[in-house]
Amino acid sequence: MRERLLACGARVAFALAVFAVLATAILLRPAKWLSDFDQSFYITVAYDLAHHGVFSNGVFDDVDSTVATPPPGKFFGPVYPWLVLAATKLDARFAQAVDCSVGVNHDARDRGECEIYARPIHILHAALLALGVIAIALSAELIFASAAMFWLTGILATLALLPDADLFSFVMTESVTFSLYSIAALALVWTLRAPRAPRIALAGCLFGLLCLTRASFAVLAPVAIALLVINGFWLARTPWRTTGKHVLLFAAAWLAIVGPWLVRNAVSVGSWGLTEEYGSAALIERFAYDDMSARELALAFPYCLPVIGEPVIDRVFGPQAMERFVYYTPRSFFHVGRAHRDKLVEAHGRLDPLIKDVIWAELRDRGWQYLAVSIPLGWCGLWVGGLLGLALAPLFAAACVMAVRRSKPLFLLYAAPPLVMLALHAAVANHYTRYNLILIGPFCAGTAWIIAEAAAAWRRRRATLSPIPASHRRS
Repeated sequence: MRERLLACGARVAFALAVFAVLATAILLRPAKWLSDFDQSFYITVAYDLAHHGVFSNGVFDDVDSTVATPPPGKFFGPVYPWLVLAATKLDARFAQAVDCSVGVNHDARDRGECEIYARPIHILHAALLALGVIAIALSAELIFASAAMFWLTGILATLALLPDADLFSFVMTESVTFSLYSIAALALVWTLRAPRAPRIALAGCLFGLLCLTRASFAVLAPVAIALLVINGFWLARTPWRTTGKHVLLFAAAWLAIVGPWLVRNAVSVGSWGLTEEYGSAALIERFAYDDMSARELALAFPYCLPVIGEPVIDRVFGPQAMERFVYYTPRSFFHVGRAHRDKLVEAHGRLDPLIKDVIWAELRDRGWQYLAVSIPLGWCGLWVGGLLGLALAPLFAAACVMAVRRSKPLFLLYAAPPLVMLALHAAVANHYTRYNLILIGPFCAGTAWIIAEAAAAWRRRRATLSPIPASHRRS
C-alpha cells in the first residue's frame, strides 16, 4: 500500500511539473491582441452567449452583436466557446478584454481602450495540455505493459509540445482538441485491452465530446468502431454478438453526447448537422493548393522538415521558390483560396448548396493534381514537435514495423486514428502541423518504446561482455 501511494504521489508530482513547464512556456510568450489570427471566431461567439444568450456564428453573421441580438448559428462546435465564456465568468478582467475586442471589431470602440489580457485561458490551456500528456503516458504504459514507458513517453510528449507554446497562447482550440483526443484515445486503449460496458460507453462519450470541439473529428467515430470490430474479431476472438453489442454501445454513447447538439441545431437553426459552411469553406480554400507547380510539389518535401527545411530551401532556391506555400504572403495558396471563398459567398450567400458542384468541377478538371498535392500536404503536416519531430517521425515508423514483427497490434490500433486525421487534413485542409498535434501521442509512445528496447539491448550486451569476477569463477 505504501509503495502504491508513493507511486501515485510521484505521478501527481510529475503531472504538476508538466503543467508548470507548459504554463511557464505559454505565459512567457508575447501578449496577443484578441482579434489576431482566428481568436475572434471564438471570442465573438462567447460574447454573444454572455450578452444575448445565443450561440451564434460569431464573425460569420451580418449582425453587430454590440447593438443587436445575432441569430443562432452552428458554424463552430460548442465546447471551446463555452470554455471561453466560463473564463469570462471567472475573471472580470478577461471579460472586459473580450468585450472591448468585440467592440473594436464592430467599430464601436477604439483599440487603444482595450487591454491585451488572456491569462485565464493560458492557464486553462496549460492544464488541458498537461492532462493530454498524462493520458498519452498512461496509454503507452497500457500498450507496452511497462511503468517505465509512462515516464519516458510523458517527458517526450512534454518536449514535443514546447515548440508550439506560442500557438497555445492564442485563444484557439488546439489545446482542447489535443487534450480531449488524448484522453479519448486512452479510453479506447483501455477498452481494447479489456472490453467492458462502462469503458466502451466512456470512450463513446469522449469521442462524441471531441466532435463538439471540432466537427472534423466525427470521422473518428466509424474509425473507433472499426477498431472495436478488428479487436473483437481478429485479436480478442470474441463472439460476433458480443462485438456487435460493443459497437452499438459505443454508437449509443457517442450519440448521447452529440444528439442534443443535433436537436438544438434542428430547432434553433432549422437544419440538422454538426456544423454548417465550415467544411465547405475549408475545402474551397484547400482546392487552391491544387495549383501547386511540380517544382513546388518537389521542394515541399525538404522545405517542411522542421527548423532546418525552410532556411535551407530559401538559401539554395531563394525565398520566392516557396512563397506561395506560407499563409502570410500575399500570393499564398491560403489567400488565393480564401479570396475565392469570399467571392462565392458574396455572389451566392451560402457555400453548402454549391459545394457538390465545386467538388465535381475540381475533380473533373484537376483530380490527379488534387491527389498528388495531398501527398506533400500530408508529409508537411506530420512533422509535429519542432526539431524533436526529426527524430519522432522516423522512430515512430520504425516502431510500427517493430510492432508488426513483435505482435503489438494495440500500438498500431492506437496510431490509426491520428493517421486517419492526418490524411483527412491533407485532403480537406492544409499542411500546417497545428491540425495534427494528436500525432504526438503515438509518435512519442513509439519513440519511447524504441529507446527502451535499445537501452535494454545495450544492458544485455554489456552484461554478456562483462568479465566474470575472479571470486565467482570456479576453482
